Amino acid sequence: MTHYSVAEAKNNLPKLLDRMLAGEEVVITRRGKAIGRLTPEKPPVVGLPMDMDWLDANQITPEAGPIDTAAGVAEMRRGYRY
Repeated sequence: MTHYSVAEAKNNLPKLLDRMLAGEEVVITRRGKAIGRLTPEKPPVVGLPMDMDWLDANQITPEAGPIDTAAGVAEMRRGYRY
């Protein structure tokens, strides 16, 4: 872990960013006290893992049988008030 003052960080930002991207932790100090850290951004999580076996085992079916979606939408539209 390397410490740099605000003035040093201002003058050497590209070098500090390269060190950070290489995996080194860079700490910015003001009057000898740490005020910030440079750490690389974590890549975003794309999608979520799905347990299809669990979903199949826990599938819920309506008690009244299959749902007529067209009739359901029509009923919702009739009940809609402006």
